[in-house]
Amino acid sequence: MLKVLNKLRQLGVLGINRRNSRYLLRYNPRRLYPLVDDKLQTKRLADRAGIAAPELYGVVEIHRQIRDLPKLLAEHPDFVVKPSRGSGGDGILVVAGRSKNGYRKSNGTLISPEELAHHVANILSGMYSLGGQADVALIEYRVRSHPVFDPISYQGVPDIRLIVFMGVPVMAMVRLPTRQSDGKANLHQGALGAGIDLTTGKTLTAVWGNGVVEDHPDTGNALTGIRIPGWSQLLVLAAKCWELTGLGYQGVDFVLDGDKGPLLLEINARPGLNIQIANRVGLLPRLKLVEAHLKELGDASERVAFARNYFPSAQADDHCPMVAQVQEDLLPV
Repeated sequence: MLKVLNKLRQLGVLGINRRNSRYLLRYNPRRLYPLVDDKLQTKRLADRAGIAAPELYGVVEIHRQIRDLPKLLAEHPDFVVKPSRGSGGDGILVVAGRSKNGYRKSNGTLISPEELAHHVANILSGMYSLGGQADVALIEYRVRSHPVFDPISYQGVPDIRLIVFMGVPVMAMVRLPTRQSDGKANLHQGALGAGIDLTTGKTLTAVWGNGVVEDHPDTGNALTGIRIPGWSQLLVLAAKCWELTGLGYQGVDFVLDGDKGPLLLEINARPGLNIQIANRVGLLPRLKLVEAHLKELGDASERVAFARNYFPSAQADDHCPMVAQVQEDLLPV
């Protein structure tokens, strides 16, 4: 085990303890966490900054408002219900359409109006929130996945995670739904994460469960070489999120809508470390390089140019099984 850990250090893999002590404590003031832990606050910040996010149809803050759900949803044949302070994708309900007897979820199953009301009540009670505290339910636009992802995604909408350090995008991956994840883009529930070359915006090999894969387990299509549309714009938007929140080390999540383009989904002040496995390269050298050049970096466009120049695809070779061996030590957020 010691030999494996030493090899990981040589590869520049960032572990949880160093992430917390060197980067979260140093660059993420605790007073700023509520800006991103509360998705409603994040959405309002993005709106003021001109960064597009899924349209907000309504907010349910107290149980009495649940009775007004039919009226609120009358004009929206499809929508998403999510807890404002949720984490890990828990509590998110995607309604893809209506039926005579209620609502049709994205996986095809039906739920009744009573079941929807019960789900919203659970959100308000804090069932899905950080620390189990009382929450509010957001009702918002359902993203239509960009067709570029159709060959490498199962049912749901992929999202793109970028690690942004001091306004510089340093690593990226796209999280792709699978049958195992029930169409959700959540790695802990069985989605897979494909690394993205920062320079070209093309996908690399992916991590799924405890191993590295090259093909999607459900569609059978190759995961590598898919070019993300509008990649330059995505990088600039991610870089601007430093000014948006003030957090030096953050994970920025976007979805790519087929009609509306990139939409900010959420920002995470404690982004997980499995992105290193998806890219098969360590974060630490990139973070240190940004620190060494901080005084030279200007606006978002300059910071993106720095990232694309210094952080092209640098996947480790195919003989790096030690990364998979310690995957479980890297996964916790």
